[in-house]
Amino acid sequence: MTTYSDGTYPVNSNGYDAEKTPYEYQQPYGSGSPVPHDAGKLSDPDDQGHSLHRGLSARQVSMIAIGGAIGTGLIIGTGTALKTGGPASILISYSIVGIIVYVVMAALGEMATWLPAAGGFVPYATRFVDPALGFSVGYTYWFKYLITTPNQLTAAALVIQYWCPPDKVNPGVFIAVFLVAIILFNYLGIKFFGELEFWLSSVKVLTIVGLIILMIILTAGGGPNHQVTGFRYWKNPGGFAEYLAEGSFGKFLAVWSTMVTAVFAFLGTELIGVTVGEAQNPRRNVPRAIKLTFWRILIFYIFSVFLLGMNVAYNDPILLNATKQKNSAAASPFVVAIQIAGIKTLPGFLNACILIFVFSAANSDLYIASRTIHGLAIKGQAPRFLAKTDKRGVPYYGLGVSALVCCIAFLNVSTSSTLVFGYFVNLVSIFGLLSWITILVSHIGFRNAIVAQNVPASELRYKSPFGKWGSMVALFFCIVIALTKNFTVFVHSPKTYGNFDYKNFVTGYLGIPLYLIMIAGYKIIKRSKRVSAHTADLYTGKAIIDADEQEWIAKEQAEKANGTGPSRVYRYTLGWLF
Repeated sequence: MTTYSDGTYPVNSNGYDAEKTPYEYQQPYGSGSPVPHDAGKLSDPDDQGHSLHRGLSARQVSMIAIGGAIGTGLIIGTGTALKTGGPASILISYSIVGIIVYVVMAALGEMATWLPAAGGFVPYATRFVDPALGFSVGYTYWFKYLITTPNQLTAAALVIQYWCPPDKVNPGVFIAVFLVAIILFNYLGIKFFGELEFWLSSVKVLTIVGLIILMIILTAGGGPNHQVTGFRYWKNPGGFAEYLAEGSFGKFLAVWSTMVTAVFAFLGTELIGVTVGEAQNPRRNVPRAIKLTFWRILIFYIFSVFLLGMNVAYNDPILLNATKQKNSAAASPFVVAIQIAGIKTLPGFLNACILIFVFSAANSDLYIASRTIHGLAIKGQAPRFLAKTDKRGVPYYGLGVSALVCCIAFLNVSTSSTLVFGYFVNLVSIFGLLSWITILVSHIGFRNAIVAQNVPASELRYKSPFGKWGSMVALFFCIVIALTKNFTVFVHSPKTYGNFDYKNFVTGYLGIPLYLIMIAGYKIIKRSKRVSAHTADLYTGKAIIDADEQEWIAKEQAEKANGTGPSRVYRYTLGWLF
């Protein structure tokens, strides 16, 4: 194998270009290696025409991290989970899935701080496991956001119907307005996008915090009806509902069903992995955002569903009716609690907040789609022109192609097309869970490579508190959930298709064979091999990040000396939350 004069070597066994300058391989900053031009500004200083810009500040990265985890799945989807499983079931399932999510995020953070790479977590699968795995997860992740973006646009149009019925203005008008808006906001560059998402995510956080405070007040009898609920609904009708069967087995199925719901409520937390290529000083800002994920999951998810179960009975007629509604305030279980307490004015305000939720989700989903296809193009796994960026670091071709596909949102204008679109959404929803699986598999490969190549633990800027074994346990649970997420298709129901709901079976599970077929197809066509722990590429591009880190450290020290850096008041108040 060819080696450089300094003893380092290019690793090209897993599909990476070996024709790179020496500083792009293992060469610690300060040992005579050249400092890349524009380190600290570009994700790839050697290729400005295809490079992203590092324009996301610490507060923006942190807020986008939590904003990506708070969506309609929490504020609306928990209603279905409560109806199906009861308050104890959702507390158990959301707690278990919350732990899994934190393990996934910690694993991603460990890899992302070693090498913050453009393209999200796809490069880690390529480097540490198999290029075929990176190819497969890259496209499945792109497909996921090509569908979720128009789905969020449709949800926004449905929310508007709270004030403007469809017989007055066609929903397609609002879909078009929102689509143009998110394309514009993404095209204006990462600094504008980051600032916009910071404030939109701030509204999400403040809304959830407000709802939590309100639920505490209602639980204590502070509502207009002055009813102190406490654990009333845990006793009658009970903490556990029975689902599809009677007795203990029915309660177990209820817990498992709500666990599946919880998984999809948490999907989006891995968004932080996509931002690392555009984050300022990612080795400091990304670990900080991930460390706070534990407390955000505990407060925003687990505590909120706990309080929700104290204010709404799982068999309440208002809740049962709400779960049949569309994506508006009427479908939210929090609105149900407000209605039970006798509060008249909040639903309209909450509907406006939900509109911000879905618009922010559509905006960030299009961002993820454009950056994912850009990352694939950089690695030669998509047409090269999709990797081109403008002077603001926007992958404009990738953004344009992704936005063009998002026009399928207009299918929902037609009632007959809505059914087909619903099946399409069910088809790709599994891809989010497969991305978690890929992150965990990549982390296991990364840890194996660290050990095999004798990299000291002190070199890791951030270490997952769960290590390799934590990722293996979380991987097991993710696989089990993926295989059982649509277990109801095997239950007899006259409302579906008898003893076997084949349509939901196909759309619910087809994502798994597609994922595996793309892995197998890539391996056959490209003849890629599984990456060995001893030859896994740990160093390509690391010297750039090392130099980048030194520039940020120097900049922060200068700001501190001049008194222009973030104040201690901000850091330990709003900075903790944001």
